[in-house]
Amino acid sequence: MTATISLPPTAEADDRSLPSASSSLRLSLAPAGPAPALLDGAWWPHSRDLGAELPALAAVLDPLWGRITRVTVNPTHWPVVPRKVPVSGHTVKVGWFLAQQDPHELLLLSYRAGRWNLLVIPPQTAPAEAAWLMAAASDPLGTSTASRLMAEAASTAEAASTAEAPRPPTVPVSDRRVERAASESDRAVEAVWDSEGGHEARDPAVHPATTPATATPAHPPTGR
Repeated sequence: MTATISLPPTAEADDRSLPSASSSLRLSLAPAGPAPALLDGAWWPHSRDLGAELPALAAVLDPLWGRITRVTVNPTHWPVVPRKVPVSGHTVKVGWFLAQQDPHELLLLSYRAGRWNLLVIPPQTAPAEAAWLMAAASDPLGTSTASRLMAEAASTAEAASTAEAPRPPTVPVSDRRVERAASESDRAVEAVWDSEGGHEARDPAVHPATTPATATPAHPPTGR
């Protein structure tokens, strides 16, 4: 998927001045606002390989923000953090921080222009979720951190998944009443069957009937 690169309106460079590598770069930048936002945009890399991903990013940002000389990441989501990455005609130094930097953020530094913060969207993110994240991180009035935006996107995706999950069919009340009445009728039939010896019947051939004993009078008659 090739995403459109959103450039700030005040940028002096146009699309024709961008390197050919930008055709596959997934980047969204916030326009200049009245006050600095927490995030300056979002970057959706194709992998977690900084050595392979940074050159294309720096090639696009150098004409816009000034030469990028250093970047820092949180190594939580980056398996390998190289010390240096060669980009267009120069080298970008790479550093890392744990507690001091948001795990979903990329910090870029330029000696000439300053610093910028980009939300890093995980490469495996679904396109619809990534589109929402790119738009939210590019809002010049945004006040959310990178981690907060990721949490909001995950919550929204979970809610949508729950809403779309198939529900078990419900049994109408009338059907439930019929089933209950049938069950009660079955139990009544079984009770009658038990009372008549249905479940306890014996085979006469196996258990012959016992001959009843002849009753003897308690006081036999006496002769005169």
